[in-house]
Amino acid sequence: MINQRKNYLETVKRIVVKVGTSTLTHSSSGLLNLNRIDSLVRQLADLHNQGYEVILVTSGAVGAGMGKLGLKVKPKTIPEKQAAAAIGQGILLQMYEKFFSEYGQIVAQVLLTKEDITHRSRFLNARNTFFTLLEYGAIPIINENDAVVTDEIKIKFGDNDTLSALVTSLVEADLLIILSDIDGLFDANPKENPNAKVISFVDEITDDIVNVAGGAGTSLGTGGMATKIKAAKIAISSGTAMVIANGENPKIISDILTGNEIGTWFKAEEHPLGARKHWLAYGTGTDGKLYIDKGAAKALVNEQKSLLPSGIVSIEGSFSEGQIVAIIDPLGKEIARGVTNYNSSDIDVIKGLKCCEIEENLGHKFFDEVVHRNNLVIF
Repeated sequence: MINQRKNYLETVKRIVVKVGTSTLTHSSSGLLNLNRIDSLVRQLADLHNQGYEVILVTSGAVGAGMGKLGLKVKPKTIPEKQAAAAIGQGILLQMYEKFFSEYGQIVAQVLLTKEDITHRSRFLNARNTFFTLLEYGAIPIINENDAVVTDEIKIKFGDNDTLSALVTSLVEADLLIILSDIDGLFDANPKENPNAKVISFVDEITDDIVNVAGGAGTSLGTGGMATKIKAAKIAISSGTAMVIANGENPKIISDILTGNEIGTWFKAEEHPLGARKHWLAYGTGTDGKLYIDKGAAKALVNEQKSLLPSGIVSIEGSFSEGQIVAIIDPLGKEIARGVTNYNSSDIDVIKGLKCCEIEENLGHKFFDEVVHRNNLVIF
């Protein structure tokens, strides 16, 4: 397993590092841990000096704002969280700017919202911005724009873990390093089992791996390891390896890049999704649902076919042609999603019909396929 790490690391050029609030702040006060930030910045600056391209995804804006405001308890309402984030964002960037400038590095702040990922044109614009920044030799510092989002802050991307994985795909990075306050993925809950051991290498994310990470409602899974496993699924499916490691180690990044068996390494998939299909799978929301029969499900999954109207049983939602729809099998499971060629009203008319019957019943015909296989991703 160590050899697999080292062999992969020889090909790594572009790295995304995600750091969590627990790594950046003092647990006793919630204020920024300047020694930890300095250590992180020094490691990233050194990577940049070695020729790596570096992108930092950082949490900590709300925590920094709490410290400035003298708050002892984390804000509970959305306006309070957004206010703390608005105050803390500038403080956080000021700290990064100060430390990176001491090591001669240029940084650029990039604030993202979910819409910057889900809307294809904004996704591509963000992608071009990142590539230009990297060409300039800058280190992008990314956070979610908590001060303006309208959804509940903690669930939009998943405590920045999911955001870091989506950014990894967006910039076509080779490695994602998630730094947390835990040594990696354990084979049992270390808070309950003193004999729990870190799983050093994961070559496939199985149901067992998901279960050991903990589900919603568990102390280990809520906002913790479960979101990191979700991030790992996104990252490895784009052909990127991922590591979960403890950010308290002042040499953690250099230790990872020398191939030491540290943290939990998730192996990149050998046959990753293409960029556009990866965006369809993980970067988008859905505007409606198409429920299909058993035969259509088999044609999509086993035979890589397009979705025809004959296999559609029912629809849910109101959507236009060109929007993203989830495709649901007879068991109620989402097995695919894709770009629809027809709007919801038209599909309601032609569902269950043969292709040759579309024009007769609809009055016009654009395509035989409701969702073409080139605009379809299978889960």
